[in-house]
Amino acid sequence: MDNDKITELAQAIVKEKMTPEEMDKVFQSLRKQVIESALDAELDAHLGYSKYAPEGRNSGNSRNGKSRKTLREEKGTFDIAVPRDRNASFEPEIVKRGQTHSGVIDEQIIALYAKGMTTREIAGLIKELYDVDVSPTLISHVTERVIEEVVQW
Repeated sequence: MDNDKITELAQAIVKEKMTPEEMDKVFQSLRKQVIESALDAELDAHLGYSKYAPEGRNSGNSRNGKSRKTLREEKGTFDIAVPRDRNASFEPEIVKRGQTHSGVIDEQIIALYAKGMTTREIAGLIKELYDVDVSPTLISHVTERVIEEVVQW
């Protein structure tokens, strides 16, 4: 994401003349969308096809709805929808099973990508910092979905 888009987003928030509490709610909503989009991208990568793609038919594993999870953070709690697969083999990395606090990995991916790092560099850095294996393909999926969400927002 380039600085122009970030500036445009900041100007839209300023134009609304929001209180700090309202801004926190907007940012929390945006974080929720980012996390859910990242989880959907992770499931796409896990299954090997995107939602509604014809190659998913008779693949042996498919999407199986979503479950609700409550995440805590400094500014309160919020619910997210975590996608599931039929074989229960999907292990999300962004928000792990049993995790109840919002992680910083998704924010780091976006921040590093916005600064111009490649997906492979980001994957290496996340492995170094958090000992989490994240593929460059997953990072690419996350950034694509997040950019779509921000543009729509």
